[in-house]
Amino acid sequence: MLAPIKPIKRARVGLYTIGLKAYWNQFSGLKERLIEYGKFIETKMSQYSEVYNYGLVDSETEARRAGEWFNERNVDIVFCHSGTYSTSSAILPVHQICKAPAVILNLQPTERMNYEQTTTGEWLAHCGACPTPEIANAFNRSGIKFRVVNGLLGLEYTPAISLTNEKTDDRKEAITAWNQIHEWIQAASVPRTLRHSRFGFLGNTYSGMLDMYSDFTMIQAQSGVHIEILEMCDLDRLVKEVTATEVQSKLEEVYQFFDSSGDSPSDPIAKKPTSEQMEWSCKVAVAQEKLVREFDLDALSYYYHGTPNSEYEKLQSGFIVGHSLLTAKGIPCSGEGDLKTAIAMKICDILGTGGSFSEIVVVDYIDETILLGHDGPFHLAISDGKPILRGMGLYHGKQGTGVSVEAKVKTGPVTTLNVTQTGDGKLKFIISEGISTNGPIMQIGNTQTPVKFREHPDVYMERWFNEAPTHHCAMSHGHNASLFTKVGELLSCKTVTL
Repeated sequence: MLAPIKPIKRARVGLYTIGLKAYWNQFSGLKERLIEYGKFIETKMSQYSEVYNYGLVDSETEARRAGEWFNERNVDIVFCHSGTYSTSSAILPVHQICKAPAVILNLQPTERMNYEQTTTGEWLAHCGACPTPEIANAFNRSGIKFRVVNGLLGLEYTPAISLTNEKTDDRKEAITAWNQIHEWIQAASVPRTLRHSRFGFLGNTYSGMLDMYSDFTMIQAQSGVHIEILEMCDLDRLVKEVTATEVQSKLEEVYQFFDSSGDSPSDPIAKKPTSEQMEWSCKVAVAQEKLVREFDLDALSYYYHGTPNSEYEKLQSGFIVGHSLLTAKGIPCSGEGDLKTAIAMKICDILGTGGSFSEIVVVDYIDETILLGHDGPFHLAISDGKPILRGMGLYHGKQGTGVSVEAKVKTGPVTTLNVTQTGDGKLKFIISEGISTNGPIMQIGNTQTPVKFREHPDVYMERWFNEAPTHHCAMSHGHNASLFTKVGELLSCKTVTL
């Protein structure tokens, strides 16, 4: 795999454990026991996030301190660990002061109480479900959005104070709960990364594709992404500075990750790339990476029509190879000026699930699959083998010639993420899970992946089109609907899963 140009920002997670102050003098060891549970959660969360554990909140005064403390640390999400009973009045101030999204953790330490020997103090260490509905009611009436994760704590040992078994790390209820927690933390890294991201917009949107036109202010207002408008002369200047040594180095990189094709056996415009085409694509690729570094970009949306036989037409003819390499380096690139799909691709990349630029290519009614793909760029991280480079004598629907990418996403579970815009100017997520099959693809220099969705293609397409999607989407590897839905919630985007 290629090293990312810019690292993903890890989520900043707030955590606290609740309890009732009156209990501490009544039940020896209970306070320390709950703090120990909170430390366990902190350690486990720290594997994939920055965790700020306030500790115990057991009064409204402590809750106010905790809310301010979380604000000072600029947390992206706050987990309320329901360790034992507490009045909701001692919890609500945390979230009235700190506006980060709230998730309640109802994680019971044991799978079953020792009914014969249990004391009141022992029961209180396991009654996290008791205050959870009260907290939910208080949050709801206060206009605070929240989610709840239920299950087992998942300790790998039983504390000495316990009267029952607490080693539950291998129980399905613990595994499921921690998968949900992990997803919430992963999802929280998306808004943080987007708020610190700079998306380049090079050229313009493909003329007439009304679904892809975007309001840059709306994009920044809803996602936090800064849009840096770039000119073709920015890239042209960098191309003219590329050295022969840099071109040779890029050629070696390209041949490490791509296979070069012969002539297509079926399509007369898809041929073996010439040495001139390869050198030009690599020269442009060097400049494309320099452009990303010079403008400190996290993603790029691009398209330029160009006057026939002009310098800029020649420049854009070399885009696809370099933009595929950048996509593999954590800088997703979306063609035809589709900024919304660049966001979808970036979300997939932040979450480590790929994110390849796709649209409907054709339907296979024999296999009941829909082929999804494009003429590039392609995400190498989710490729089924080495992608093939084909020389294109003609770009369909576009001007110029050049090198295109022919590839398919590896077989197995996939999820498409479509970021579209509603009539009232709001971003909307459309999510679909399916299976990438090993079905055949055309040899025409386009990426194509046969995907079998849960419904017949006609039924699926009717449902999809009724949601008014942008005609491009990002294809990710794995079944990620649950994860993408959480991202939609944290970004306050309407989300539909088909």
